[in-house]
Amino acid sequence: MPLKFSQFGSDNGRMVVYFHGAPGAPEECSIFDLQGKNHGLTFVCLDRFSVDSSINGDAYYKLLAAEISRIASGKQVDFVGFSIGAFIALQTSRYMANGVGSLHLVSAAAPLESGNYLDAMAGKQVFMLAKAAPAIFILLSYWQGLLARLSPNAVFRLLFASAAGEDKALVADREFRAGTTKVLKACFAGRVRGYARDIGLYVQPWKTTLAEVSVNTHIWHGAEDNWSPPLMAEYLKSAIPGCTSTTIFNGLSHYSCLYQAVPGICNLLGKA
Repeated sequence: MPLKFSQFGSDNGRMVVYFHGAPGAPEECSIFDLQGKNHGLTFVCLDRFSVDSSINGDAYYKLLAAEISRIASGKQVDFVGFSIGAFIALQTSRYMANGVGSLHLVSAAAPLESGNYLDAMAGKQVFMLAKAAPAIFILLSYWQGLLARLSPNAVFRLLFASAAGEDKALVADREFRAGTTKVLKACFAGRVRGYARDIGLYVQPWKTTLAEVSVNTHIWHGAEDNWSPPLMAEYLKSAIPGCTSTTIFNGLSHYSCLYQAVPGICNLLGKA
């Protein structure tokens, strides 16, 4: 059965595949809609958390790659990955042969085994639990799902309790709060195990796979990011053979970096 996806931007432009974060949902990609239209880019975001949770690891990445090739009718596409979505984008690109023209990693989460990042990460407890006690982590994820259904604002407050840099201003923005709350509800509605799969894969060792990424890669990161510490951007730059540019935004954190990167990414892709 074909995987569902959401589409934003131009109706028939150059195809760009967006990999949302975790937590996250295809609705997250809507921030590219206006710039996509302006630059003739069609943004597609797969509903990847709906993939059967028994499909894991390399089989999962291969399935995503096959679905993208099907949607693109075999034409070359570009990838944009946000947060843990950047990790999934990197892994999926390994199974796309020459199918990916460029890869944009925004607020990207690097392999945990590549540095001492955990103490500086807002998601420290979640990642530690997912690694040490996967079954308990899944129970926690179901609890988050229940809370997202009953009180999505409470999940929002929990998620952004440690907001840093310009993310603090975003948290106070009514439009951002409404959009993110909608994304959180969609993330956990029948998709808990899909979300847990992405987190579970992320916390396992994967730094050796980066040597296989020869795609033209651009890194976009906030200097105040306390979800994916800036040292992660430095590591990815050194470990990805295809990395050609790194943009660090002073004063920005995780989500504020994403919003700031949108026009820059679309401008680059529109000129390509």
